Amino acid sequence: MAGYNEIRGLRVKYLSDDPANAENGQVWYNSTSGKLRVQGIGSSAWSSASPMATGREFGSSGIGTQAANIVAGGYTYPSGRIANTEEYNGSGWENITNVNAVKYVGGGAGSVTAGLVFGGSPGGGSYTGDTEEYNGSSWSEQNNMSTDRNLYNAGAGGPSGQTAGLAASGYDGSNSNATEEYDGSSWTNGGNLGTARRATVLFGTQTAATLATGYTSTNVNTVENYDGSSWTTGTSTNVAKSSANSSAMSQTSAVVFGGNGPGTNVNTNESWDGTSWSVAPTLATGRAGINGAGTGSAAIAASGFTTPPDASPGITEEYNVSANVITAAAWASGGNLNTARDEGASSQNGSQTAALYFGGYVSDPSSNATEQYDGSSWTSKNNLNTARYSGAGAGTTTAALYSGGFSNPSTLQSAVEEWDGTNWTTQPNSLSTARVNPGGCGVQTAALVFGGVSPSPGNPLTSTEEYDGSSWTNGGALPAGQSHFAGYFGTQTAAVGAGGNSPSSTYITTTVEYGGTSWTAGGALITGTRVGAGAGIQTNGIVFGGATGPGAPNYTGITQGYDGSAFSTRPSMGTARVYPSGTGSATAGLAFGGNAPPYTTATEEFNGEVPAVAYKNISSS
Repeated sequence: MAGYNEIRGLRVKYLSDDPANAENGQVWYNSTSGKLRVQGIGSSAWSSASPMATGREFGSSGIGTQAANIVAGGYTYPSGRIANTEEYNGSGWENITNVNAVKYVGGGAGSVTAGLVFGGSPGGGSYTGDTEEYNGSSWSEQNNMSTDRNLYNAGAGGPSGQTAGLAASGYDGSNSNATEEYDGSSWTNGGNLGTARRATVLFGTQTAATLATGYTSTNVNTVENYDGSSWTTGTSTNVAKSSANSSAMSQTSAVVFGGNGPGTNVNTNESWDGTSWSVAPTLATGRAGINGAGTGSAAIAASGFTTPPDASPGITEEYNVSANVITAAAWASGGNLNTARDEGASSQNGSQTAALYFGGYVSDPSSNATEQYDGSSWTSKNNLNTARYSGAGAGTTTAALYSGGFSNPSTLQSAVEEWDGTNWTTQPNSLSTARVNPGGCGVQTAALVFGGVSPSPGNPLTSTEEYDGSSWTNGGALPAGQSHFAGYFGTQTAAVGAGGNSPSSTYITTTVEYGGTSWTAGGALITGTRVGAGAGIQTNGIVFGGATGPGAPNYTGITQGYDGSAFSTRPSMGTARVYPSGTGSATAGLAFGGNAPPYTTATEEFNGEVPAVAYKNISSS
């Protein structure tokens, strides 16, 4: 039975497997693969491309990519078996040097500058183990395979196929289970298939390959996976067929298209994501003995035979996926701080791989610790001159700024310190107004401090101060006093302050935006929150953690994303906490420290939603 999880404010089906009959536009979350999936959206499709000069079936293919591939030899009517070889450049085909041996139903691997063809039939009911290598200009004969056979396109190796090729299945008078591996000079036997068969498809590399479909005494949909030594049973395709083809590069991302069965040449296409098969858009023209290459998102299907079988037109179609898999936004654990604490400040212009955290509170006296993050771990640096907490941070890992805060519960600070990448220096010019729990953002030479409380206890402030690297000047006043923000981010001229405390209440949803001279109302938080943190820019930011109410504080890991006009729900942090610090962006954010309780060293990295997109450049031909 389907469950439902909240993802970005939408109810999305939560399933352990992909639905069998998904409709175009249907969205679901696959809990097994950890992927948010979308069926179709009109973005996966085959389109017509320039035809081959010589139509053929069962050429040696799987050499190269959609934009640079080779089809060698094959069978055409009325000429029969041919040595003709063509190369595709992404827009059209051209004849190149022919293979030396006339044959068809062979295998292929490699690239257009390091290609490999092997096996097949020269005619007369015979089979061959003939092997040839292509260097970008000419073909050269190599050592033959151990077993002569028609391979029916069952070759793999991706771009490294010339030095790490793989051949499996085929026909040598009977269906074959033999596997052979090529090392650039000779073939050696590998592990045998579980089921002997012919007319299969094979994709991946020498040590991570998948063989699918084929013919035993009937068309089959069974799948086997190779790990470099042995084959194991894989997930079956939806359709049983033979004489199909596939993209060649990856065991975890491929398409299998065309083929024969049941009863006719088919136009079906199935997409493999490493976990499951799904129905993909069909070929415009059904055909078997098809020539193909590419990836799971950018494949090419060339020629093949249609119905009736005495027709092998040069039809070429290209498959492109513009978006069908979305990596959902999520928090993940990062390296822990050396010193657990809350109410520290950070380099607001830092990143997920370059952050600075300074000051904070553990107990009286407050902390002067400084730590730097490199994307995996925190390193202790030289301490602040004045231990303090609940001040405002700005800057980068090499040029940071700390303003205001408490040095102890009874001493409110206006002092300013600058970080040069090695040491902190106390500046001669302090804030005009000492304050605690303000918002802060910007860089060392263009910083902003706004709101907060002074003295404490007291009402939230409306005042704003701007720093130019040497002195402070007054900026535009907030519409109303605001402190203990849910989060803040941006620059001196494009800042956001969200939630926090107002003169009359806590856990407010109010958001304000600064344009360099004045503050205006922004989109309201979904959930009123205080004492959290934020990251990003004015038009694309996140706030996270803090406390919600009303009444006694509820520590939270809630994350809310801002697009410049409205907030929407993002995945929550793994560790709920108040008074964390943060930096980075809305798609690569960083949260650290805080009180969980107790005081925590936990660091979490936020990665935004990412669609897997493949683009096709179209040019005239």
